[in-house]
Amino acid sequence: MYLPNARTRRAATAVFLAPSLIGVVVFCLVPIGMSMFYSFHDYDLLAGTMDFLGLRNFSRILSGREFPQVLLHTLTYLGLYLPLILLTSLGQALILNKSFPGRGALRAVFYTPVITSWVAAAVVWTWVLSGRYGLMNQALAAIGITGPAWLNSRAWAMPGIVMTALWKDTGYYALMVLAALKSIDPALYEAASIDGAGGVRRFVSITLPLLSPTLFLLVVINVIYGLQVFESVLIMTDGGPGGATTVFLERIYKYAFRQYKMGMASAYSWILFAIILVFTLIQFRAQKKWVNYDA
Repeated sequence: MYLPNARTRRAATAVFLAPSLIGVVVFCLVPIGMSMFYSFHDYDLLAGTMDFLGLRNFSRILSGREFPQVLLHTLTYLGLYLPLILLTSLGQALILNKSFPGRGALRAVFYTPVITSWVAAAVVWTWVLSGRYGLMNQALAAIGITGPAWLNSRAWAMPGIVMTALWKDTGYYALMVLAALKSIDPALYEAASIDGAGGVRRFVSITLPLLSPTLFLLVVINVIYGLQVFESVLIMTDGGPGGATTVFLERIYKYAFRQYKMGMASAYSWILFAIILVFTLIQFRAQKKWVNYDA
């Protein structure tokens, strides 16, 4: 539709943009502003009372005994999840990049967990990781290994949650890596083979450098996701056993919707935002040392 009048074009642009802008303001900007406002108050949602506290919510969190444990558990999850999701995604992508019978069916098998809801996946894996009847321990017992009571053990609950997340997420990131693999010029591998480079050499000198932008994207996405892990923890362990899987979003949820302390929940949210921002800035600074954008 051509509108010759500049004023009419501006009006038409405003009309078309208005629904999106209203959505951004109502569902993003207003909640962000309100959470900042609540973080400075002792706001009891149930009682409907609100008292100004300044920075005391933040000081209570940062100086309390709970915060170091929450931070440690969240970083433990991230430290386990991040390298494993990169390795499994890369491995799946390398497999799917080969030509063999049944490759399409295997792609569907790998991607099926991605479209499964987290609630269903967490419920199924709670049964799989059951200490007495779970399939995981039955499989271990078949090879002579006594498996732990995964989700009832302080030491093994977090690895159990990480296993569930790997099963759920790997297929999605593998497709991203596979797309990057498909974009690599086969002539590079042919030239390297002519020069006598073996498979490992070609992988290290060609594949990894050309995949580095995609791998960097995966690192950024999964660091943010790892610091915000929530559904699996809430459904599978509810922060237990004995607080061994308490993480940031689990604490925020419980402060807000179980204890109705919206001020503390909001303060926790802004502390998490600051941590994510620091991690992201570090990653963007560090990318200069290993990410190759020249190809």
